[in-house]
Amino acid sequence: MSRPLTKQEVQVGADLQAWMAVGGGTVLRRGLESPARIIPALEASGLRGLGGAGFPTHRKWSAVAQQPGRGKWVICNGNEDEPGTFKDRFLLSRTPHQVIEGALLAALAVGAANVALYVNPRETASVAMMKAAVKAWEGHDLLHRLSNVVGEQLRLTVSEGSGLYIGGEETAAIASVMGRFPFPSLKPPLPVEHGVDGAPTLVNNVETLAQAGLVLRIGPEAYRALGRDEASGTKLYSLSGDVLRPGLHELPMGITLRELVFEHGGGMLANQPFKAVFTGGPSNTLLTEADIDVKLDFDSLRARGSRLGTGAMIVVGEGTSILRKTAEYVAFFAANSCGQCPSCKVGTHQVSRILERIEAGTGRSGDLEALGHLTQLLPGSGRCGLVDGAATVLASSLRSFPEEYARALEQQPLRFSHPGG
Repeated sequence: MSRPLTKQEVQVGADLQAWMAVGGGTVLRRGLESPARIIPALEASGLRGLGGAGFPTHRKWSAVAQQPGRGKWVICNGNEDEPGTFKDRFLLSRTPHQVIEGALLAALAVGAANVALYVNPRETASVAMMKAAVKAWEGHDLLHRLSNVVGEQLRLTVSEGSGLYIGGEETAAIASVMGRFPFPSLKPPLPVEHGVDGAPTLVNNVETLAQAGLVLRIGPEAYRALGRDEASGTKLYSLSGDVLRPGLHELPMGITLRELVFEHGGGMLANQPFKAVFTGGPSNTLLTEADIDVKLDFDSLRARGSRLGTGAMIVVGEGTSILRKTAEYVAFFAANSCGQCPSCKVGTHQVSRILERIEAGTGRSGDLEALGHLTQLLPGSGRCGLVDGAATVLASSLRSFPEEYARALEQQPLRFSHPGG
C-alpha cells in the first residue's frame, strides 16, 4: 500500500490548470476534431492492453463503438492488488489527469456517456488524488464539448472497489461499479455487449488508457517507434525481489530481461547468481537463467510459454527458495478466491496445504503426484483466471525446480510413535 498523500500534494497533483499548461487537453481536442480517427490511430500504433492480457486495444474499443444504443460505459480499472504489481497506483496518484484524459478519449471514441474511475480503496493516495482531479474537471468546456458529441451528458465518477483481489477481473469490476459483490460472471455475454446496467461497457487498465492518450498526443508512428523491433511503445515494469534497485521503470517495450535486471535494476542483491523471475506477477510461467536474454514483450514471452502480464518482475536469486515463494503465492490465490467455483475454492486451498506441508518438511510420498494431477485438473475450471494462475505457477515451479521439491521431501523429520502405541 502506498503512503497517504499530504493535502498539499493532492492539491498540486490535481491542479488541472497546471496540467493544461504543459500540454494537457491536447489529446481531447484532437479527438474532438475527428472522433472517427481515434480507433484507427490506436490500431496503427500497435497498442495492446497493459493490464495483463495484451489484447489489441483498438479491437476492444471498436467492439463497443459498434454497439447501438445509449448509456454506454467506460471503466478505468485501477483495482491493482496482485503481489509485485504497483504501476497503476503510481499513475493514479502522480499523474491523474493523464489517466482521466485517456479515459475521456475512450468515451469519445466508443460513444460512452459514463466514465467510472475504478480504484482499490486500500490505495488511499490514489483515491484522494482521483477524487480531487475529477472535481477539477467539473464544468470544464472539454467535458461540455464531449457531451455534445456523444449526445448525452457525460458523467465522470470515482468508484471505490471492494478491496478484494478478485475485483480486478473485468466482469467483477462491472458488478462492483453497479454496487454488487464483485463475483466474476460467465462469458458470453461479453462486457462489450452487456456490461454495467446491461449497456455495452469498455473495461481497460489504467496504464492502457494513459498510453492511449499518448498515442494521440505524439502520433501512432512515433508511439510505435518507442518500442524495440516489432514491439510498440513503452511499458511500466514493476521490478522487485532480489535486485539492488527495485522500483518502477518506464522502458521500451521489448527490452531484454538481462537489461532490466542488471542495468536498470542494478544487478542481483549481494551479488548472488540470478535464479528465476516471476513474470507479470505470480500467475505466469517462471523464467530462468536460460531465458535471461528474452525480450520483454507480449509475443516473445508467449513464445517461451509465459506472459508479460502486468509487467511485474519479481526476481529471485540463489539462496531464495522457489518452493517457498510458490507456496506464498498459491496461498494468496487461495485466500482471494471468491468461492463461486468449487474447483477454485477447494482446489487452491488443497494445493496451498500440500505446498505448506512439503515446505515445512512434513510432506508425504504421494504429494508430488497429487500436485501433478491438480495442475491438470484445475486450469479452465473457474469463471475467471484465478485458479488458472495458481495452477500455472505451481506447474512452472515443478517443471523448472523439481530438485527443490525432492530435497524438501527427503528432509522429512523423524516421526516417533506415541509411547506404548
